[in-house]
Amino acid sequence: MRKIEWSNILAQGLICAGVLTISIFTFSVSQNHSSTDSPRRQTQHPCNSVPASKPVARTELFFGLRKPNGIEVNNAEFQRFLDREVTPRFPDGFTVISGQGQFKDARGAILQERSKLLILLYPIAATSSQQIEQIRKAYITAFQQQSVLRADNLSCAAF
Repeated sequence: MRKIEWSNILAQGLICAGVLTISIFTFSVSQNHSSTDSPRRQTQHPCNSVPASKPVARTELFFGLRKPNGIEVNNAEFQRFLDREVTPRFPDGFTVISGQGQFKDARGAILQERSKLLILLYPIAATSSQQIEQIRKAYITAFQQQSVLRADNLSCAAF
């Protein structure tokens, strides 16, 4: 039996020729082989409780904007990166959020920098992970970064 634990619920609104509400439900799946679970609960999919939703993969990529020379990746450079590397791989859409990041470097110093968070929702497919890795490698190369943080979840999405 798979036990579903809802870790968060996020509802976002997008205004474009009216109002479209996008609901995203993120969950984690863990194994639980309890003999007291009913067969009905064992076959229920977590997206069944969300009207018109379907299971999707959700990946978040965290891009630091400071280059090793101290100059930041500017908005035009980042947009060109999105146009060249992200849009061709995920043409159905994505979200980019500007933020302020913090991390500990190899010497133990706490560093802060502006950052961009890229959120991708996409059908679960083996090729998608390869495409995301290509995006990460392209950013690391283009802007001399040490890494691009990647976080993955399974979600339910209704458009």
